[in-house]
Amino acid sequence: MPRAVRDSKLDTRNARDKLKPRARPYFRALTPGVHLGYRRRRKGSKDKGGMWLVRRYIGLDANGVGRYREKNLGLADDFREADGKRILTFEQAQKLAFEWSDKNDAGQEAPTGPLTVAKAVQRYLTNLEHQGRSTADAEIRAELHILPSLGSELVERLSTERLQRWLAEIAKMPPRVRRKKFDTAPRYKMVPEDAESKRRRRSTANRVLTILKAALNYAFDAGHAKSNTAWGRRLKPFRQVDAARQRFLSVNEARRLVNASGQDFRKLVQAALVTGARYSELTRLKVRDFSADSDAVAILQSKGGKPRHVHLTEEGTRFFEQLTVGRAGDEIMLTKADGTAWGRSEQLRPMAAAVRAARIDPKISFHTTRHSYASLSVMAGVPLHVVARNLGHVDTRMVERHYGHLADTYLKRAIREGAPQFGFAKGSKVVPL
Repeated sequence: MPRAVRDSKLDTRNARDKLKPRARPYFRALTPGVHLGYRRRRKGSKDKGGMWLVRRYIGLDANGVGRYREKNLGLADDFREADGKRILTFEQAQKLAFEWSDKNDAGQEAPTGPLTVAKAVQRYLTNLEHQGRSTADAEIRAELHILPSLGSELVERLSTERLQRWLAEIAKMPPRVRRKKFDTAPRYKMVPEDAESKRRRRSTANRVLTILKAALNYAFDAGHAKSNTAWGRRLKPFRQVDAARQRFLSVNEARRLVNASGQDFRKLVQAALVTGARYSELTRLKVRDFSADSDAVAILQSKGGKPRHVHLTEEGTRFFEQLTVGRAGDEIMLTKADGTAWGRSEQLRPMAAAVRAARIDPKISFHTTRHSYASLSVMAGVPLHVVARNLGHVDTRMVERHYGHLADTYLKRAIREGAPQFGFAKGSKVVPL
């Protein structure tokens, strides 16, 4: 049997008791392609404890999705003493996992490679697609920054030093601009070499690093690498480079943008301003996704893969009622003038034209409507957790990072209106010189 592994989260019953109950088991890699899992049950339930299971990677299916063979091993010794058969300790569960893997998968070696970074990224993106998650941004960043430098290198042979040099190279590159139709070489934007420019480039490098790490971890979980040390805790992103979102539309600017937009594009802009939803989320909406009874729009396919309901203001409800009245439920809600769906990046030109016509300076992108929704909501006193939920964030950290500073306006107004006043600071005719 291979050498037993240690895991501070699974070793003891006290450690396992601190884990949050969830549908997906907590997995620990034993050898490449073989994982021991622990399924945590609800706290306080009168059951017999958690369950040990084992899974082994058996390869990709016809759609390029990784598949596993699984088996339940027995109960964990959470509440009862282990007997080595039905109730198992962490060590006993490992032993049975190795025995089952050797017995049932003889001759089927885990796919330890060779796997290139390019293939690892492609498999990761394919997996995201099958989960219903958006891959557009990750594909673009990978094509521009990951594949040219690292695409041909083997995942198994990556080193922290190599990846750190790659990250530094990205941070030194000037920002790119969209290529013209017949351009073959990349085009760059000339920017001043100041502190803000350096911060932005490092922030971009960190976002690319997040994509690369996710792809490499997916390959590691599938057994294509014996260790993830090279891109794990040793590979550090740039620190203190995330700045709060500063640019958002005022209510007056938003009105000008709506009025300056073309007839079909105007509805898309209005929908974005009253929901804070992303362009891709809006273009996938069907008429049936709006519910007048609950004053909400259902976002069934989001960037994070989790559906959510966006609750609307009275104005938002009236807008969607007018937009959907008399239409079939399976119709696309927001369409172009010819009745076809909005495609990828087709908002760029009409948005640029509307910004010019509305004389909005500095220029903004369509995504600024999302920042505007969040910023104006926070400034109006909407609690951060409410804004986060409508935007589709799992918690308030992202909202606090980008919009938390705007809550100061609400706090200042609340103090002036609600804090006690004692009447001892009377007005005075004395003024400072």
